Amino acid sequence: MLSFLKPANPTKRHTQALYVRTVEAARRPEFYSEGGVPDTPEGRFEMIALHVILIIRKLNTEGERGRTAGQALFDYFFKDMDAALREMGIGDTGIGKKVRAMAEVFYGRFKSYSDAADSGEVSAISCAMTENLFDGTPSPSCERFATYFLAASGELEKQSLLANDSPDKLAFGHF
Repeated sequence: MLSFLKPANPTKRHTQALYVRTVEAARRPEFYSEGGVPDTPEGRFEMIALHVILIIRKLNTEGERGRTAGQALFDYFFKDMDAALREMGIGDTGIGKKVRAMAEVFYGRFKSYSDAADSGEVSAISCAMTENLFDGTPSPSCERFATYFLAASGELEKQSLLANDSPDKLAFGHF
């Protein structure tokens, strides 16, 4: 009761702002129009997941505080996915299973993209993009997404995502 009188949690505000900027980046029209990602709930999930993965990978390089922020971003992402599923009419009994399945998909994407990115090879990332973004169907966009992933990682390396103003300055680069 009277929770509105409590001071706002700056960590929560920062996580929310970082997530909002991440979703804005994931919703860039060129990913769908030029990149061929379907503009469907599944396609939007894939693009948001890709960008959240980029952010969490960067945060994981920023020590314990960064790893904690990455976990908070992951948690916020899945709270948002839960809310989105509810808005789409998924009942309470089905939400847990759907969110759990989405989390498993996310972890698979995280491992796949991370392993490929750690290799530093565009072809490895392109293969991961083919499997994940395009359900195994080769697409000319896969190499473009792989190049974007590496470039975005490079852009994020130049940024501190833990600074108070970092969400406002978040930049992933060009597609």
